[in-house]
Amino acid sequence: MMNRNNSQNNDDLVVNVAVYMERLDTYIRTSAELNQTLSEGLAKVNNDIDDLKEWKSKFYGAKALTMMMIAMFAHAGIILASVLGIVNWTNK
Repeated sequence: MMNRNNSQNNDDLVVNVAVYMERLDTYIRTSAELNQTLSEGLAKVNNDIDDLKEWKSKFYGAKALTMMMIAMFAHAGIILASVLGIVNWTNK
């Protein structure tokens, strides 16, 4: 009877270890899939951030170009006004 009980405990232990190993394999596989999904998501976020940085630099370039154009037109207006002022002053 004791031998039979001992055999039953060994069988239960083998079954419990098998169940544990199966669950461990499932956990490892699921963790690997989750890591892959997270890595892909982070790569996409990094690409999006790079795209935003590129657009930001293009926007700042356009802003700088606009400011330079405004400065050129203002400077041209000032020069034209001073030339007209000198012409009117010399005609008097």
